[in-house]
Amino acid sequence: MPAFWKTLAASAALGAAFAAPAAHAQDSTTLKIAFLGSEDDEDYDGSLVFKSFVESASNGSLAVEIYPNGRFCSTEEECSEALLDGRLDIFITTNGGLAGWYPPAQFLDLPYLFPNDAVAECVFDGPLTDKLREAVLQDVGAVRLMAISNTGGWRNIATTGKAVHGPADVAGLKLRTIPADIQIQLVEALGGSPTPIAWPEVYTSLATGVVDGTKNGITDIVNMQFQDSLKHIVLDGHAYMGALWWMNEGNFQALSDEEKRIVYTGFQELKWTARQMPKLKAVAAYEAFKAAGGEIYTPTPEEKAAFQEAAQPVWTWYEENFGRDWIDAAQSAVEECQTQLDAAFTNATQ
Repeated sequence: MPAFWKTLAASAALGAAFAAPAAHAQDSTTLKIAFLGSEDDEDYDGSLVFKSFVESASNGSLAVEIYPNGRFCSTEEECSEALLDGRLDIFITTNGGLAGWYPPAQFLDLPYLFPNDAVAECVFDGPLTDKLREAVLQDVGAVRLMAISNTGGWRNIATTGKAVHGPADVAGLKLRTIPADIQIQLVEALGGSPTPIAWPEVYTSLATGVVDGTKNGITDIVNMQFQDSLKHIVLDGHAYMGALWWMNEGNFQALSDEEKRIVYTGFQELKWTARQMPKLKAVAAYEAFKAAGGEIYTPTPEEKAAFQEAAQPVWTWYEENFGRDWIDAAQSAVEECQTQLDAAFTNATQ
């Protein structure tokens, strides 16, 4: 774990020792959820379902407060600190955000790991999530993984001028990335020039030609009006945009057994909701992109295989830095889920 997070975790452990008993000081316990997205995001949709279920099922013993738009904490670092020390009960991170606490978790963003939503959702409902929860509890200690949903669908390559159909078309393009190793490694492997740019600056960077494109989901592209500049999207689907929901461990353990079950079930309701909303919102978003003059391209099986082959150096980089444990676990989970889904198809169609 990076030194910054070790310091926060140590402070959190001390703070939790004093803060946790206060959870039942009153008849009602309030759970605070914070995230940086807006009320238009699926994170908010899921939180509303969580709030409704938990407050109803607990008959008022649990109350839920939702703080979107950075109203509780304005940066991921501030929110993480509040979660770790117990001032915040629930926070959501992306795959990349989790890597700040637990760097091996970057395996979640290995390019083309998941073939589709069904496999990704199956994997995240299985033993791999339990393994990840245990690893973070052991390494960080102050946070518990409660559920994995989706935020924004899938990352695809979108460009302003040149259309991308295969990896060779990425050569020389300046693509905006987040400042995450895996994302940077992928653009380099495809022959492009990775350009980390803060989210609020992406619109201007696309409009002025600072970058030639970006790697985002369609709902994020349209919500931010990036279609004003972006004219091509290739549905390469190189990353499932996972949303990991965390709860402060001390505050969770301070709940009664009945309340823990209610909260757990509430997260299942949240997860199911937040996974479906990006799919629904993507329908209108793709239409809005096309209405703005944009073109959407689906790679052929041969082109998709070429993307996967070109991305292999990213997998090599991960293995050299973190070993094969998580790679093997993830690939095994994907294969098992694919087998289950194939069997379900056979049973339903024979």
